[in-house]
Amino acid sequence: MSRLRLIVTFGLVASVAFAARSADAQAPGQPASGRTILAIGAHAGDAELTSGLLLARQRMRGDRIVILHLTLGEGGNPRLLPEAYGAQKRREALAVGAALGAEVIIAPYRDGELPNDDAARRYVADVIRRVKPTYVVTHWRESLHKDHATAHALVRDAVLLASLPGIVTENPPHRGIRGVWYAENWEDADGFRPFVYVDVTGALERWRDAVRQYEFVGGSISSFRYLDYYTALATVRGAEARKTHAVAFDVESYAKRRIVDSLP
Repeated sequence: MSRLRLIVTFGLVASVAFAARSADAQAPGQPASGRTILAIGAHAGDAELTSGLLLARQRMRGDRIVILHLTLGEGGNPRLLPEAYGAQKRREALAVGAALGAEVIIAPYRDGELPNDDAARRYVADVIRRVKPTYVVTHWRESLHKDHATAHALVRDAVLLASLPGIVTENPPHRGIRGVWYAENWEDADGFRPFVYVDVTGALERWRDAVRQYEFVGGSISSFRYLDYYTALATVRGAEARKTHAVAFDVESYAKRRIVDSLP
């Protein structure tokens, strides 16, 4: 079967039950759209750079957005000890989350030492159960950074564990995930093929203002031009999707299918 490219506008999908409720009648933390987007990054800054435009646009559409940082990425500043840079990254992650309108969760793992084990899988599974996401976004499977590849493996398995009643954690099972999408990252490019395109037109400046609060994004720590790269990428993907700006995601090969009753 040929590969299909899907252009998605989350805002076109609405639940009649949620639309019928007034804002005052909604449960605390419940999004007006009924959707929750959980973005999971190996290091603070990963999710916001690769998926932040999606998060910003979906927040503007009324979705609840949550970011889970598996580590702070505290080893990324050669001029600071990990403890000092970790404290800085924590402050920055919370500030960026607030600017995007996101809830922020920071896991207890260390940069470069993210464990690929059952305990970490259960941790992520329990976060999934607590957040109850509609969509999960995380790293692609291939990466230059071992933590990114480990994050992919943890999330992929944790989605299954979170759904199984026989797996006991602090929170009850959650089976409401509609999709697991893998974000486009310059460090995770090997084998990545854009499949799902999401229109994020109108969110660029909000996203740029938010992620600038990470010092490393400004170029004073790393020479890589993160902001320019992901801004340009959004323009390229937008051109491909016939939108002003878009972000692209890959999915598992078994999810690359389209079933129709007749020719569209």
